[in-house]
Amino acid sequence: MGEGPRIGYLVPQFPAQTHAFFWREVRALEAMGAAVALLSTRPPPPGLVAHEWSAEAARRTTYLMSRSPRDALRALPALPWREMRGAEPGLWRDLLLALPAAARLCETAGREGIGHVHVHSCGRAALVAALAERLGGPSYSLTLHGPLSDYGPGQTLKWRGARFATIITRRLLAEVKTVLREDRPARLVVQPMGVDVARFRRARPYVPWTPGSGPLQLLCCARLNPAKGHEILIEAVRRLRAEGLDLRLLVLGEDDDGGGGYRAAIEAAVARAGLEEVVALPGAADEGAVVAALHRAHLFALASHHEPLGVAFMEAMAAGVPVIGTAAGGVRELVTHGVDGILVPPRDPAALACAIRDLALRPARAIELSMAGLSRVEEAFDSRRGAETLLREMGLIPARPAGD
Repeated sequence: MGEGPRIGYLVPQFPAQTHAFFWREVRALEAMGAAVALLSTRPPPPGLVAHEWSAEAARRTTYLMSRSPRDALRALPALPWREMRGAEPGLWRDLLLALPAAARLCETAGREGIGHVHVHSCGRAALVAALAERLGGPSYSLTLHGPLSDYGPGQTLKWRGARFATIITRRLLAEVKTVLREDRPARLVVQPMGVDVARFRRARPYVPWTPGSGPLQLLCCARLNPAKGHEILIEAVRRLRAEGLDLRLLVLGEDDDGGGGYRAAIEAAVARAGLEEVVALPGAADEGAVVAALHRAHLFALASHHEPLGVAFMEAMAAGVPVIGTAAGGVRELVTHGVDGILVPPRDPAALACAIRDLALRPARAIELSMAGLSRVEEAFDSRRGAETLLREMGLIPARPAGD
């Protein structure tokens, strides 16, 4: 770990299946000299702990959620009584759940010398940090990863006290400025999530699929969630199989309940399509397994109805795998249609099937997109950039020159 200033790094339910980006950023912060104290609300369900680094991360993490009446009573002075008159539905509940954790955050920060906490969420974890700051605890900052509506009530309270905020897309920045107006920090920085390009880079050049060379290997990496459009992708695969295209689909990811939730709907969709021998759903996978699967894949596809940006796309592009996605949310700030990937309308299995078929049958085009996608993430989406931004905004490294 670093030996510089000690900062807190708060991620809800850390470490879970989609948290590789956070771990990469933590390691980058430490490589730059920061001493990082890992904080979280509570551990994730067991089925979502999949990475080779998960055990180390969990050992290092202080979990703040508490049901102790003593902790809740200690934090009562932090309640924003004036703002709670006519509060949004659900805010009282979130405040009562966050109060004990806020007291524990203050205690942890004092014991470990944490002067600032960065919260990678605008949900209840942000409320914990805001209440802790009102109790005299550390200053805090936020990262917004999706629409404000996804993160519950009390956004003005969460944002008003933040020292700064990073926002992963320009689209979300516009939303923050429109919705929060004066109830936001002075410093708002657009900083996308990133990927360790070296970790995903392949040792040998990408080889596209050609007819007669065996099944087309199609890969999707995403948690099993309705927003990810898995059922649209399954329907596209059914159509392609009906046309005679020999392909296999591997879906890496698990539902938010560790296998006891939305997985059943995905499995039912596979069965209805008669694709049990074609679609594999092995569950959550560690980063090493994702890298290996990407290096075997001919194409990567993700049919999200809504996608704030898409680290899975970045990982595929870093591995030199041509990507096919949907023009949904912030994906267009990462993938430019026809330049470094292919985008189709959301919820359109026919268009998705057409894009997969077209790229599969044009190997030279697949190679072009492979090279362009790699260049795109190398230039703009390296995970070290996020760590540099956090340290710069905290005043721990020099600011960039004007105009940079």
